[in-house]
Amino acid sequence: MSDPAITIVVPGYDVAEYAADALDSLRGQTRGDWTAVLVDDGSTDGTAAIFRAAADADPRFRVVTHTHQRGLGAARNAGLDLVDTPFLGFLDADDVLTPAALETLLDTLDASGSDFAAGAYVRLRPDDEGHYRPGAVQSWVAAATDPARAGTTLEAHPAASGNIVAWSKVSRTDFWHRTGLRFPEGRLYEDQVVAQLMYTRARAFDVVPEVVVHWRQRADGSSITQRTARLDVLTDYLEALRAGIGILDAAGHTAAVAERVRLVRAMDLPPLREIARSHPDDAYRQAVEDFEHGLAALSR
Repeated sequence: MSDPAITIVVPGYDVAEYAADALDSLRGQTRGDWTAVLVDDGSTDGTAAIFRAAADADPRFRVVTHTHQRGLGAARNAGLDLVDTPFLGFLDADDVLTPAALETLLDTLDASGSDFAAGAYVRLRPDDEGHYRPGAVQSWVAAATDPARAGTTLEAHPAASGNIVAWSKVSRTDFWHRTGLRFPEGRLYEDQVVAQLMYTRARAFDVVPEVVVHWRQRADGSSITQRTARLDVLTDYLEALRAGIGILDAAGHTAAVAERVRLVRAMDLPPLREIARSHPDDAYRQAVEDFEHGLAALSR
């Protein structure tokens, strides 16, 4: 194998049902000059065995094992500590890359010289037969990534701030070192804060309309994004939204703040309001109301 161009950090906790698909999507890339750090975050199922088998069969895979669950932010940071390639990216172990994902994102960075590139993504939803099918590109994803833009900025493209996931992006490794980027640990939805820091700290970034990831919505409802009825999950969710918007606001990106507030009102708040109507804990309803009032203050 030639020297790898990119390291993909693949964290996983109890994802034995899905991890093989994620690793197969790496093996099937049209560019093979990658290496991957597989971080088993203290899994209690067969995830660790799947990761070890992959590393035994293919030297491009390395395994990091946590003795107990430390959370997604810590798992991603553990992988980051081992990156020694010019580029880096992320893939959650229950998601899958599209075949040309790395080629598409690396090619645009090679041509532009930007700090990172972001692509489109779609939901991978279960059907009635127990299979997972990719859906269409959602409107907010398209607004962030379509049409293609090279060497853009948040001032020129404020709607990019709607793409807040870690795994839709490939970055220059020196961008992370130069700007001190790390994932917050001990909280959920940690990639929202990192995404807004990336947009505000980048000298320039690229966006492409091609779908680079299928984001799995688990049939058993165990994904973090499917557990917002829990008060502790809601608390981290709202704090991540606040913090992300606060980063944009502190950096003076008024148009991006307006885009994020509009999107949160349209996409995030309606399901939370619906849950709050029948939630048995008054603290849940109060948290949603307080968050809405904060958004209103930002819009004045």
